[in-house]
Amino acid sequence: MKTSSFHIAPLSTEIADAARRAVSAGSADHALITVDSPESSPCRHCLRWAQPGERVVLFPYAAIPSGHPYSETGPIFVHANECKRYSATNEYPADFRNGRVLRAYDSKYNMIDAQVVNGSEPEVVIGNLFQSPDTEFVDARSITRGCFTFRVQRA
Repeated sequence: MKTSSFHIAPLSTEIADAARRAVSAGSADHALITVDSPESSPCRHCLRWAQPGERVVLFPYAAIPSGHPYSETGPIFVHANECKRYSATNEYPADFRNGRVLRAYDSKYNMIDAQVVNGSEPEVVIGNLFQSPDTEFVDARSITRGCFTFRVQRA
């Protein structure tokens, strides 16, 4: 479903490439993993699930900058091999229509609301969260592990 009032912001290519370089250089906080089960390792760059047998880089990422109460660093994945960055930014990613919590934040990175998307229309939830004039952006996170998946911004 296309959106008109917001767009999807996947992880930047610069961050994904830096993670790939860091794991190649042997960085202690970056791990190269071979995926062994479906829907276990979502790539934050192409916004699709890595498939069993594919390799991913697991590394720490802070979606909310340090120095803010809601700042947290958590583990995320990107494909170990170069992948095309998600480009359908006017469409909610099909692979993540379920199992996400959408957290709304204000311009000072304070969480102001959150709603679970599990069987409901994420576009409707995002629209509801953006009805508040205080909502600056919305982060999609895993409902089970809380890990950052992608950001949603006003169009």
